[in-house]
Amino acid sequence: MNKMQAWVLAARPRTLPLALASIGMGAFLAASAGYFSWLVFMLSALTTIFLQILSNLANDYGDSIHGADSAEREGPARAVQSGYISPAEMKRAMIIFGVLSFVSGILLLFQALGLEHLLMLLLFLGLGLAAIAAAITYTSGGKPYGYDGLGDISVLIFFGLVGVMGSFYLYAQQMNWSYLLPALSCGFFSTAVLNINNIRDIRTDEAAGKRSIPVRLGRARAVNYHWLLLALGVICSALYVLLQFESWWQFLFLLTLPLLIKNGKAVARKTSSQDLDPYLRQMALTTLLYVLTFGIGHLIG
Repeated sequence: MNKMQAWVLAARPRTLPLALASIGMGAFLAASAGYFSWLVFMLSALTTIFLQILSNLANDYGDSIHGADSAEREGPARAVQSGYISPAEMKRAMIIFGVLSFVSGILLLFQALGLEHLLMLLLFLGLGLAAIAAAITYTSGGKPYGYDGLGDISVLIFFGLVGVMGSFYLYAQQMNWSYLLPALSCGFFSTAVLNINNIRDIRTDEAAGKRSIPVRLGRARAVNYHWLLLALGVICSALYVLLQFESWWQFLFLLTLPLLIKNGKAVARKTSSQDLDPYLRQMALTTLLYVLTFGIGHLIG
């Protein structure tokens, strides 16, 4: 593996569809309400991609430093742990993507809100800085919160509630609290992706002192937890449609139900890290497809 391939590995492009899911949901909700803007969407997507890459680089760095990415690790190779990228190089890359996230976020806020909404601009600036901090400190720093099993809560908040509700507000400059339901759907499905990752790494995480939810629950109950996340994601969307029903097209998202069931069965049955790993990507892509079918169903309905 050459240096460029190592950087691509560290950026983990297979996670990017998941990063775009919450932004996509917010955009679809805005479009169905008549508030969509292509420029806001592009800047939202760019900022989210930068944040996701920052999170992935910080995770590669942090887990290598704290021992979760050891030589005994059974998942895909990590760039720092494998020696392809030095810790110093990774820290510099984290700074670069932190700055890119901040600059892109500032451009987004000025485009969407402007100085005439200064109070909301400052509030969103605070949320953006919190997202950058959360991306870095998940596994990095002196007390990474991912090692205390708090990663699931962070994902639910930033990939669900903040990602969907926040992006919708940037289009509309108003809030619709019924959108909490589709926002929670995105959050639950994104948390399911993290749960697969943590189930895959349960043995090495436990050895490194990383107390993820699967480490705390044990594999059998972590599988039940996974089914619960999938079920809650579907239930929240279905409840939203029932409360806001206008057309049967709004149930188009149910086309992804077989893919969600396939994912749940794979997590339950596949016990080796190598066999389970492809279902991380499958769940991320299914989440994005879920958002697309949900959004299209509302646009044509």
